[in-house]
Amino acid sequence: MRTLLFTLMMFVGGTAMAQDAGVIEIVTMKLAEGVTVQEFKPVDKAIEEEHVSKQPGFISRQAAFSGGKWAVVVSWESADAAQASMDSFASARAAERFMSMIDPSSMLMTRYELAR
Repeated sequence: MRTLLFTLMMFVGGTAMAQDAGVIEIVTMKLAEGVTVQEFKPVDKAIEEEHVSKQPGFISRQAAFSGGKWAVVVSWESADAAQASMDSFASARAAERFMSMIDPSSMLMTRYELAR
């Protein structure tokens, strides 16, 4: 599991953008086979409450689903803040459970610099 988290962090680490602009981060993923939205919701909420929302530069987070797909939109003060949160993700208490409930090969994260 730690190898998977490290690989994920290295992959998304390269997507950082300009360091002084607000950033919107969009993460999409599929739930692992057999995992229901009802089972995943509290785990996703725990990641938000225990880790993401406590990170410096955090502004807001929304999660949504359609079928077996999950999407998360996080607003950050900067790309540095977004990356620092991702770098510390593996140490979050709920991270291992979160990662066990998704298909990690389906996870895609893109950061967008605010245009206005």
